[in-house]
Amino acid sequence: MEKEGQASTGGKTASLAAQVMELAYSDILIHMRFFDVALAGLHPAARPGLQGIATDGKACYYDPVYVLQCYRQDPGMVVRCCLHMLLHCVFFHHFRYDRLDREAWDLAADIAVEGVSLELGLEGASLDRDREAAGALQVLKEEAGGITAERLYRYFRQMPPSAGEKERYRKLFCRDIHTLWVPAQRLEATEEQWKKISERVKADLKSFTRARTGLADLEKNLEEATRDRYDYGQILRKFAVMGEDMQVNDEEFDYIYYMYGLEHYGNLPLVEPLEYKESEKVKEFVIAIDTSASCRGSLVRAFLRRTYSILKSGENFFTKINVHIIQCDNQVQSDTKITGEEDFEKFVKFGKLKGFGATDFRPVFAYVDKLKGQGEFENLKGLIYFTDGYGIYPERMPDYQVIFAFLEEDEHRAPVPPWSIKVLLEEEELEGEELGITRRTGIQEERIQAEVTR
Repeated sequence: MEKEGQASTGGKTASLAAQVMELAYSDILIHMRFFDVALAGLHPAARPGLQGIATDGKACYYDPVYVLQCYRQDPGMVVRCCLHMLLHCVFFHHFRYDRLDREAWDLAADIAVEGVSLELGLEGASLDRDREAAGALQVLKEEAGGITAERLYRYFRQMPPSAGEKERYRKLFCRDIHTLWVPAQRLEATEEQWKKISERVKADLKSFTRARTGLADLEKNLEEATRDRYDYGQILRKFAVMGEDMQVNDEEFDYIYYMYGLEHYGNLPLVEPLEYKESEKVKEFVIAIDTSASCRGSLVRAFLRRTYSILKSGENFFTKINVHIIQCDNQVQSDTKITGEEDFEKFVKFGKLKGFGATDFRPVFAYVDKLKGQGEFENLKGLIYFTDGYGIYPERMPDYQVIFAFLEEDEHRAPVPPWSIKVLLEEEELEGEELGITRRTGIQEERIQAEVTR
């Protein structure tokens, strides 16, 4: 009888919680119809023992007991949690978790979606501490330059909050559990689905905003989530040239004649494999670094590592390379020649940035022309310029590919020349490159220490 009673109670709890979740979804849908497709893509799914609400982009998982406890304390809390979690998905927060400082990203993402939730002003979803949260948001908006997860993440990476500030932010802005954001849990198909959903929300929002104003934070977060992201590696491969590489060429080697000779002429092959192979790889190019005051050293190092790792992976480099790293503000400050990985690692570890004056791109192009005239390059295919974009562009088109790499879009920045390629890099990914290196180094050190102890 006791077990039957427990089963009956559990069934009633599950049923009531499902009704509460349905009401919360309906409340969001009634007041914000532009979220209809997004809500349809995130169906509620009970998960007893979760002790909260969570998502992996495929469903909204909730603990029935937790939902009823929240509803008993404040019915608006459940609606707010559902909206909070929905916005995480619409802004792709759960797809950018693998190469970031997770504590900083968790905090930044939660603050960003709560900022949008307060801006939306959904009836029946207000909470007691909203006024305090609004005050904290205003301060962060002024200091970080905006309330998007990306801007807040950069701000927290540069100005880490104290333990007390972190605790305060969590109490004000955290509504869901992020444990299901772990990369192993996600599916690429789900990411594509949410990209389409976010584009639909962005389109539907235009008709909705005709009747009301005050949705700037929602629009900015959607712009950040849906903007074009470039395959930096694919663009870099535009610098590849055809050449001979010292390796066995299996594609042009005839095994029939080789085996025939071994069988009939006393282990004497009739043909030998070619010791070189025609392949497209990167042999020489230029990396120009804007050393004006706006470019931080940590980001420059991360950019260099990212660029080098892309070109190095997949055997994109020839054995011998000729890479010039040129530092320039309004004049060329230094030129470091890289011929292999050892040179590159030495520069990243010990090289110092020089300059920090105004920005003028023209001296780099004039200097590269001078190097070409001196026979420094055989077949220069490209130049990558890492900059904030506030400088004077050259008027003449060079005879090699040019990429201007920026960290973020800026409507006040002058357009790049029509003969160049503009690439927006992800500062979070660049920072993640450094984080990944630090983590790998730490793991290696732990392994060495374990071996020594053993």
